[in-house]
Amino acid sequence: MSMTPKERVLAAMKHEELDRPPVAIFTQSATLGMMDKTGAAWPEAHGSAELMAKLGSAQADMFGFEAVRVPFCLTAEAERIGCQVAVDKRDAAPMIKEHPFTFDPMSGEYDSPDSLMGVEELISGGRPKVVLESLELLKKSHGDTHCIVAGNTGPFTLTGHLVNTENMVFAMMMEPEQVSKWVGAVAPLLKGYSQALADAGADVIQMSEPTSSTDLIAPDMFMDASGVFVKDALAGVKGAYSILHVCGNTLPILDVMAGTGVTGLSIEEKVDPFEATKAVGGKTVLVGNVGSVRPLYQGTPADVERETKKSVEAGFNVISPGCGIASATPDENLVAMVKAVKG
Repeated sequence: MSMTPKERVLAAMKHEELDRPPVAIFTQSATLGMMDKTGAAWPEAHGSAELMAKLGSAQADMFGFEAVRVPFCLTAEAERIGCQVAVDKRDAAPMIKEHPFTFDPMSGEYDSPDSLMGVEELISGGRPKVVLESLELLKKSHGDTHCIVAGNTGPFTLTGHLVNTENMVFAMMMEPEQVSKWVGAVAPLLKGYSQALADAGADVIQMSEPTSSTDLIAPDMFMDASGVFVKDALAGVKGAYSILHVCGNTLPILDVMAGTGVTGLSIEEKVDPFEATKAVGGKTVLVGNVGSVRPLYQGTPADVERETKKSVEAGFNVISPGCGIASATPDENLVAMVKAVKG
């Protein structure tokens, strides 16, 4: 069976029979080694469409991964809406520094989300616009041969950026209606942004919802806090496949994650790969779940090969890091990951 990398990934999205799964980085993909090789480096690559596209395609060009992917963080939308973000390091992703809205469950002081900008304003400037422009460049350079993955931020996580995640998680227990009000206002922005990403050339939208992890909220809170909004903001996108990523041990919520209607789920190594495939029973595409810290960052090539083969043997549809990879991930470990799948 002779397939291009793009054909292989898209066949995996459709549960079609393959001789082997594709290997691709669906989460944050940039490393210092890629920056050195391409000349496209952070922090400049966060704000330049040309550099972003060059760095986002390095996983394929340098190592033979079967997708290209932009951007490299979960702060583009938040910064555009009003967060103060530090975008200043070569070896670390941008960080939220200040939240633009008041949301204090202890005092009962809440700003209204009525002042949020609309979708057209969100995508017409700042880094969201840069991401859209980079997708158009990737479509020209790699669109015929490689699947183009675009990442964005989930509604619960983005709301936390805007109003302070700690306060919002606390308010889930005290005043959940206030949380729903805010997430409900943020979700349409992400629905519009997701569609804009697809329209700009993305074949797959990979939405990250780390704040809805079972490390932060109870499993029975997931659907009300995040899932119902993901169902609209991500699963409803037209012209692209949809992958939902949640960090941590997602085994207790895999069913409800799949119930959002997305194409597939991206999950971490905290979930045993065999337990994951057993839990979903082929109902959804599984992406992952090679450890981004260990083995990819801290392990040896032999460690990477062993853990990668576990995900293959377990039946994951796309073999990928379980979460965004560390910028200092060694080149030799990425080589080992690709070799473990391709042989």
